[in-house]
Amino acid sequence: MYCVYVIYSKSIDSYYVGETIEVLERIEQHNTSFYDSAFTKQCKDWSLYYNIDCDNRKQARQIESHIKKMKSKVYIQNLKKYPEIVQKLKNKYN
Repeated sequence: MYCVYVIYSKSIDSYYVGETIEVLERIEQHNTSFYDSAFTKQCKDWSLYYNIDCDNRKQARQIESHIKKMKSKVYIQNLKKYPEIVQKLKNKYN
């Protein structure tokens, strides 16, 4: 099942949003610099902050894109705080 994941690094006080099938494997890849992403290579303490189960990859990519376009830590924190936001996103991109 596809999901949108939000990982957090305490050392740089920052979030990263992505989509995947296997979230734990993906976090390990970010922590070991498996990807050439300059952003996630900054540190090795990424941990799962939140994930959203999606119906398919298209929905996951649309929700990921929506969250990234918001460019807001508060918005990301509110996803976890207010589950109704996530439900609205899933309905919008169904």
